[in-house]
Amino acid sequence: MHRNARQATILDIISKKDIETQEELCAELNKLNFNVTQATISRDIKDLKLYKVAGTTKKYKYAYIENEGDAVNNKMRNLFRECVQSINFANNIIIIKTMRGNGSTAGAFVDSLQYPEIIGSVAGDDTVLIVVDSTEDTSVVVDRLKEYVK
Repeated sequence: MHRNARQATILDIISKKDIETQEELCAELNKLNFNVTQATISRDIKDLKLYKVAGTTKKYKYAYIENEGDAVNNKMRNLFRECVQSINFANNIIIIKTMRGNGSTAGAFVDSLQYPEIIGSVAGDDTVLIVVDSTEDTSVVVDRLKEYVK
């Protein structure tokens, strides 16, 4: 089976079931006659830009948000607004505190903004650390991020 068919099937599976691990996704694909390994699934997850959100039947699940043609999709904005608890900064570093388990979701949102002032970001379980190119630009970026949580 081709990569496109497999990736379309992955999107279909995660839209219907809470899939928490790569192994679970691998098992689901194997049931559908896709002979895949965990390494293949790992690449597909990266290619599809999947990330984990709080699940309904499991603690976490894989999710996908299309942002074709729209730099910041409404669904992603809503997720960001719902999970962010605070945005603070010191010098050229911004710290976003989120609800537990939502750091990667907030980090994916920040990355999708593609602000040129952001040098890089790291997401944990409930925190996103953002490094900005200068102290002067930090407050500008903070103000823009805070607009999304109003």
